[in-house]
Amino acid sequence: MKTLWINAGELSGDLQGGALLAALREYAPEESLRVAGMGGDNLARAGQENLLRVEELSVMGIVEVITSLPRIFRMLGRIRREMERLRPDAVLLIDAPEFNFRVAKIAHRLGIPVYYFIPPKVLAWRTGRVKFLKKHVRRIFSILPFEVDFYHEHGMDVTYVGNPLVDLVDYEGIKDIVPVPGRIGLMPGSRKKEVDSLLPAFSGAASLLAERFPDLEFHCIRSSNFSEEYLRSLWKAPAPLVMHDGNDRYRLMRTFPCIMAASGTATLETGLAGVPTLVAYKVSPISYQIALHVLKVKWISLTNLILNRTVFPEHIEKDADPAPLAARMEEWLTRPGTLEAIRCDLDELREKCGRPGSAKRAAEALWKEIA
Repeated sequence: MKTLWINAGELSGDLQGGALLAALREYAPEESLRVAGMGGDNLARAGQENLLRVEELSVMGIVEVITSLPRIFRMLGRIRREMERLRPDAVLLIDAPEFNFRVAKIAHRLGIPVYYFIPPKVLAWRTGRVKFLKKHVRRIFSILPFEVDFYHEHGMDVTYVGNPLVDLVDYEGIKDIVPVPGRIGLMPGSRKKEVDSLLPAFSGAASLLAERFPDLEFHCIRSSNFSEEYLRSLWKAPAPLVMHDGNDRYRLMRTFPCIMAASGTATLETGLAGVPTLVAYKVSPISYQIALHVLKVKWISLTNLILNRTVFPEHIEKDADPAPLAARMEEWLTRPGTLEAIRCDLDELREKCGRPGSAKRAAEALWKEIA
């Protein structure tokens, strides 16, 4: 029996890792492949033994990572001890480069082959990261079309598998759902720092909007690592807040004429679902100033990066305060043609992200490597 270690450092990675592992079971049933590592509910349902939980790692921004270092180092020590005990035949890293690069070092020192699914956005941050990947990672499984040429130019083995969110969203199955007037979707994120900063900003925007649009309802898709009570404690607006646990999230998204969302994978989910989205991003002032000097791309939203133009408006730092957010939403609510133009742009996004079957293609490519 072979052993595979899967390391998902974020809830979005757990979501996509779970789809990959479920597809991998077609090639490698449980009696032929043991899977252990770090993950959440989705990887657990697909059959992974979670020795560490993804919820234990929930930080964002450079400063936030630094202040969490003692906890991070304890987790890395546990990973090293478990890998020494299990001696897996391969390690599959999923996203979360700030953490997973350290996991790659551990595996490399133990002589364990490392593969990377959903690699770090080296185009956006430090392109020097590719040197690290070339040394420590045997093959990359890419889900973004613009990454492939970059990795090839740097002499790396890369396989483009398409985007697993295409399957998860299943646009053909939800496209006929009609948006409900007066509903605004909220996706404040999965990390505590971003939720603590963005949900009060969304609440402030809702208070301003309620003065002109008293019939608005705000619907929050709750990340599984936050209780409903905690999220409601951050909501001070007079407008109603309806809470959803995220089940059947893509059908739910389609009922929203538009969404306010934290920057991240969620903004590609909403794009593939065809829902106009205001992208918001807040970190500590120091993290933001550092990012200004190291970011090498024009956008932070994956939807905009893939389309190479601004389709989803990006509200960053002070522009993600209540007044600018409310002004944008008011523009959308009073000019429905603007929303319709965005929906038309999102047809192109689905074309660029490729056909369904990404998880199966990734699983097949991985199995060829480790079988």
